[in-house]
Amino acid sequence: MLRCPACESEYEDRWRCSCGHALEFADPPRPDPDAPDAREGLWAFEAFLPVDHRVSLGEGYTPLVDAPDWDAQFKLEYVFPSGSFKDRGATTTLSRALDVGAERVVEDSSGNAGAAIATYAARAGVDCEIYVPASVKASKLRAIERAGADVVRVEGSRQAVTDACVEAVEEGAGWYASHAWNPAFFAGTATVAYELAHQRDWSVPDAIVLPLGHGTLFLGAYRGFRALQEAGWTDSMPRLLGVQAAGYDPIAREFESKRRGSGRDGVASGETPDPDAAVETNDLADGIQIRDPARGDQIRAAIEATDGDCIGVDAAATERELDALHARGFYTEPTCAVAPAGLREYRERGVLDEGSDVVVPLTGSGLKG
Repeated sequence: MLRCPACESEYEDRWRCSCGHALEFADPPRPDPDAPDAREGLWAFEAFLPVDHRVSLGEGYTPLVDAPDWDAQFKLEYVFPSGSFKDRGATTTLSRALDVGAERVVEDSSGNAGAAIATYAARAGVDCEIYVPASVKASKLRAIERAGADVVRVEGSRQAVTDACVEAVEEGAGWYASHAWNPAFFAGTATVAYELAHQRDWSVPDAIVLPLGHGTLFLGAYRGFRALQEAGWTDSMPRLLGVQAAGYDPIAREFESKRRGSGRDGVASGETPDPDAAVETNDLADGIQIRDPARGDQIRAAIEATDGDCIGVDAAATERELDALHARGFYTEPTCAVAPAGLREYRERGVLDEGSDVVVPLTGSGLKG
């Protein structure tokens, strides 16, 4: 059963409430403490998941490694089967699709989510259609096409891609396997918190610095750590520090407005910045070019609840960090670099002390960049 947190309507299966708000599972599991078996991958935490284990490629338990040059730990989310953390949500979303009898799934994506949904749809034996920007990277397009999915290329902005996909879904194109809207996707991304806590012997870091577009990993981390704390497996929550791409950073600019009191770029505290305002855009980080996150209210609430923050980083900082990552053996795509670039900025601003215990997920493979 799905429930709307805004109006409390309930549905057996629907991708969005009739009031326009995102839906959640009505009764999330609350398991007793147990010793997870890492050999089962992220499904070692099936007791926390509101869907049955139906579709899998052995995903999960990505490496957690020390990164001395950043005085942090990196969780290598780019080693998943399709090359990004989006496989966490794809395995649970396609499992849910089978549960509800979906015969065809539809998704819109700048690349990684589309590749993940297409890959797991192929594994599930379900037809798939992915809407992508006309400018999608060839490497990501190949991953989608090789999995047998139909591709619809859409001219215009990233929002135009979503609008075209939603219109098709509403006209009966298929079941919406959206990484931004479908609650099953967020059930999967929450496993990053379960794995991370287990890998650290149930010790929670002081902070996690994450790239932030639609917030699929950001909100997953928040929900996962909250579930662990409520279940009594851990005793604290990490600060969640988001990093957006400059020019696609509405939440970062809102929080900057709050810090300054009177706003930045003429934006009053708490107001949504004008998405058409003339600002430098970080076009290097193509995976998070989202100007209106579907779950923006939930992202803001997660930041507030964890004493977190959100900042934007420009293309120059992203490129410098990407070069540094590659030089030290972390072969990631450009979007990944915004998080470690943000880590440096947070330290420079004094948001994080040099001795803070910090984890940074590296989210997508350089083979797809």
